[in-house]
Amino acid sequence: MKEKRRNIRLFKPSLGNEEVLAIKKIFKRSWIGYGQEVKKFEESWSKYTGIKYSTGVTSCSAALHIALASKNFKKKKKVLIPAMTFTATAVAALYCGLEPVFVDINQYDLNICFKDLQKKYSKDCVAVIPVHVGGHPCEMEKIIPWAKKKNLFVIEDCAHTAGGYYKGKMLGTWGDVSCFSFEEKKMLTTGDGGMICTNNKRLSEKFKSLSFHGWNKDPWTRHKKGLNDKNFKDKHWYYQIKDLGFKYNMNDLMAAIGQVQLKKLNGFNKKRNFILKKYLAGIENCKNIKPYFAKFNGKIAYWMFAVKLKKRDELIAFLKKRGISTSVYWIPVPMHPLYKKYKSKIPVTKKVWKELVTLPLFSDIKISDVNYIVEKLREFDNKY
Repeated sequence: MKEKRRNIRLFKPSLGNEEVLAIKKIFKRSWIGYGQEVKKFEESWSKYTGIKYSTGVTSCSAALHIALASKNFKKKKKVLIPAMTFTATAVAALYCGLEPVFVDINQYDLNICFKDLQKKYSKDCVAVIPVHVGGHPCEMEKIIPWAKKKNLFVIEDCAHTAGGYYKGKMLGTWGDVSCFSFEEKKMLTTGDGGMICTNNKRLSEKFKSLSFHGWNKDPWTRHKKGLNDKNFKDKHWYYQIKDLGFKYNMNDLMAAIGQVQLKKLNGFNKKRNFILKKYLAGIENCKNIKPYFAKFNGKIAYWMFAVKLKKRDELIAFLKKRGISTSVYWIPVPMHPLYKKYKSKIPVTKKVWKELVTLPLFSDIKISDVNYIVEKLREFDNKY
């Protein structure tokens, strides 16, 4: 009997009736833009992470842009960025008139290589953006003290993590600023969205301003002040534009979903880690297929599971025929036409990405599907 073809997605958000009810409440109140739900979500996020100030934005891409823009670095200064990352990390530098300096990665975990980071540094460098690829932590205990000595602004790109710890500290609390992603397929989702966080009050005020056209007073604050003005003397409507800002603010619809998702986040992470253990145990004896992040740490919140093998493209085709979605995260940024002029020696990155395959990982994936994927990986490993 012919086996029924499956359709296993690479990523999938975990959404339920609670999110639907939260959205209905927002519609009923008829305030769906920048409002009190955003404020509540920002406060909840700060409480969860232990970071004093959080600003809800439209994406992690927006958060990265705001983070660099807030410092008003001189044009043509340089930002140290891992060669293996999503384009948003590098684009943030270009938006601000800065030059990305691409740093090679570690072969074992895909993260920025500290040794190469030290080599690529020059006096023109003003910032470094370590990216916790797949949720696996960068060597922050090395990067932070080194960056402080060099007077570098440290932006943690936490697009792939939320709730993970490294050496007793939550990821996102190591740098000067941290940027999180709530995109559709991330650790938690608001549909699209992100958060930019810091313990520096002055910076946080700058983030708020830049996220909404450079205003010194957001729409909800103006509205709330107007409602509470019993003497009708307070000019609640008054504001000033002090910065060249953007339209990057989160809205109440996104925030309402986010508040529900945040309550579920620890459960999501627990499920992902359980699935990751199943994968690691299942392919432990494979000769040709080897996992990244093989040294599993239960306190780390993993977003992505990736394996390496020489016959990468053959495996992708093999799994595709059997209804298993895969991808390659990512084509290295400096290999794209836009970045050709920012040449950098990245031998490990160029080797690794040719052997990299990303496999399905999300909290709601069926264990039977995980077992099926493992079975097919073993089958491929034996055949090829």
